[in-house]
Amino acid sequence: MGLRLSTELHHLLIVYTAYVIAAGSPGPSNMRIMGVAMHNGRRAALILAAGVVSGSIFWGAMAAMGVSAVLTRYAEALILLKIFGGLYLLYLAFKAGRAALASDEKAAAHAGPNGAALSGADLYRRGLLMHLSNPKSILAWIALVTLGLGPDSSWHTLAAILGGCAVLSVVIFCGYAIIFSTTPMIRLYRRARRWIEGLLAVCFGFAGLRLLLSRA
Repeated sequence: MGLRLSTELHHLLIVYTAYVIAAGSPGPSNMRIMGVAMHNGRRAALILAAGVVSGSIFWGAMAAMGVSAVLTRYAEALILLKIFGGLYLLYLAFKAGRAALASDEKAAAHAGPNGAALSGADLYRRGLLMHLSNPKSILAWIALVTLGLGPDSSWHTLAAILGGCAVLSVVIFCGYAIIFSTTPMIRLYRRARRWIEGLLAVCFGFAGLRLLLSRA
């Protein structure tokens, strides 16, 4: 019993470490949270982050139920998801590029410091779509669940994987929203708005094209 518990704890530690690295690494979701936090403030960024967290938990639940494993067996489903995700990222790249080219006065008029130009529902939906349209999220969760579950694992282990990663998801994505909505970060954004939006456009564009052109 003690050996089994030790083995499960070891697997959980590996899963949590892998999730922190995967979710915490700079990517489209984190980059967008950072941009919204510096441009629209903490509340808007937290709502966007809530959408991203919801998407992550959704794919985790799907992986636990085996639905995502089924998707990997049907190339057509993943291809459609990749096309949708790639086009959505290119749309975000276009929006960020247009913001980078806009004057400071026009940018200020488009969205105030509290993100008045976008409703909470819009922000949440954008965060959710960003994560749901990323096939890498599906495959990453399949890998995490497979990594954490052994032949003798119980449902308690699966619950610990999903619950622990859900907590880490909140900490990571909401942490980005809080850190990058601080006064120094907001001042940084105001000074380097064009460069930051331009960087976001490049990152989204690269990620979108890479997703559309990838074979697997």
